[in-house]
Amino acid sequence: MTQEQADWFAGAFTQLVGNVDKAILGKEQSIRLVITAMLSNGHVLLEDVPGTGKTVLAKALANTVEGTQSRIQFTPDLLPSDVTGVTIYDQSSGKFEFHPGPIFASVVLADEINRASPKTQSALLEVMEEGVVTVDGVGHPVGAPFIVIATQNPVEQAGTYSLPEAQLDRFLIKTSLGYPDHATTVDLLLDASNRSRAASVHPIIAAESVVTLSQLASEVHSDASVMGYLSEIVSATRNDKDSALGVSIRGALALARAAKTWAISSGRTYVTPDDIRELAIPVLAHRVMVDPEAEFAGVTAEAIVARSIAEATPPAYRAA
Repeated sequence: MTQEQADWFAGAFTQLVGNVDKAILGKEQSIRLVITAMLSNGHVLLEDVPGTGKTVLAKALANTVEGTQSRIQFTPDLLPSDVTGVTIYDQSSGKFEFHPGPIFASVVLADEINRASPKTQSALLEVMEEGVVTVDGVGHPVGAPFIVIATQNPVEQAGTYSLPEAQLDRFLIKTSLGYPDHATTVDLLLDASNRSRAASVHPIIAAESVVTLSQLASEVHSDASVMGYLSEIVSATRNDKDSALGVSIRGALALARAAKTWAISSGRTYVTPDDIRELAIPVLAHRVMVDPEAEFAGVTAEAIVARSIAEATPPAYRAA
């Protein structure tokens, strides 16, 4: 990893953020998190109230990448085969042929994922973790790059199914957009006639280049002392008095990968404790289960992670 490579990566990252920002104004931090997940070979869960631009953000990112894209509208009657695909017998050839579902795309928008049944939700577990779909005992790789951007609303819970902890753990980052500030709202209102802001976003990077950027991010140096700091934070979430379930080793690995991407997006060739702190809540909070009594008292998973960060001792790390 050279400084020139880090500078090139940071420039490309900034261009990606700026391109997506054409559709989602004033949400640079959320955009940076989503692109960080994509370049870390992870997946994103966007949770927010209706009408804040979750679907627009996902579409804008899909349009930015010159690869294949698909959108799956999750509904209670959606079947697993509607997502993964199905094997059909071809009478002319006398053979069974696999017809891939919409999960076979570079960027997959899983809209309102919590409206599908648990059986259909579970169809995503294997492909999100291993990049392979198994149908009738045969594995079918989805290829690279591959990212699932799922959306869900924290309100309107009638007819929805909460995502199980095992599936939440598959998402590298969980974030939200929130309402825009006053100035951004005015800009959006002045452009109210534009009903498809994501359509104005055009590809600026090839799918192969996304793979190259991901490989480059994986080469960022992470000192043992910084990884020890990360481990302290993760352990603290498990031992917290208000925690019913702490962060798994999968979550710790996810934070380590994301921190490398976050570091090189700033033009650095090494991970710092600040990278760990900045990403801890969006990467770890959705993996923490709050004790029911503590949750009733108002304790949140974000508060537990923040407390864990405060308890851990930052290292005197050595830069590469």
